[in-house]
Amino acid sequence: MIKVVILGAGNVATHLFKAFYASEDVTVVQWYNRHLKAIDLHKNKVDVTDNLLELKEADVYIMAVSDDAIESLSEQLPFSQRLVVHTSGSTSLYAIEQKHYRGVFYPLQTFSKNTEVDFGNVPICVEALKKEDLKTLKKLAKAIGSDTHKVNTNQRQALHLAAVFVNNFSNQLYRIAHELTESQGVEFDILKPLIKETAAKIETISPFMAQTGPAKRNDKKTIKRHLKQLKKEEHKAIYTLLTESIKNTHGNN
Repeated sequence: MIKVVILGAGNVATHLFKAFYASEDVTVVQWYNRHLKAIDLHKNKVDVTDNLLELKEADVYIMAVSDDAIESLSEQLPFSQRLVVHTSGSTSLYAIEQKHYRGVFYPLQTFSKNTEVDFGNVPICVEALKKEDLKTLKKLAKAIGSDTHKVNTNQRQALHLAAVFVNNFSNQLYRIAHELTESQGVEFDILKPLIKETAAKIETISPFMAQTGPAKRNDKKTIKRHLKQLKKEEHKAIYTLLTESIKNTHGNN
């Protein structure tokens, strides 16, 4: 049984707590947050505290906090030589105070508090300085059904940057598409099968091979018509930038 203390109360912390709580191989011995109100509703399931001096002994201390808070929080922890990890995709392992055994437990997924997450579909990138700690983190991921990937800091940061493109940026494009359909009184839902097929296609072929559309074909008339349809300069700039990127990729410039 792996004993865990969670520090933080954001989306990642909340979903990790749910997954650990449901696991037969993990015990969440305590949940810390500086604002107790954020985790108080879970006090019937786990010991909660807003006092770092009250932290209990555990096998792993998981700091699921903002990137900017990792260094200062790790410095404030009132113990040393215990395994302390963060969940950030972009922060160095060495941001954690060196008095601790340092590691990373990075679930590569988008988390929203009110959306359920199946950790069986969440790859977890792990990093540690000690082999034994790495084994512990892999065991912890396995306990919630996740596959693990041993990565170094540069690889993890590359994955995080790539994740911004495939998730955050694509979601912003969905929002723009939603705005365009709404402006003409047509349902955005009509686009959902296309969105799903686009995602499903790269299960079997590369993104390069999957590319279609007017930019790849260098269909100048359609591109010109699309730009004329767009009313916002911001949308025109995004359309033009992505069109040029596709044309450059596929040799149409």
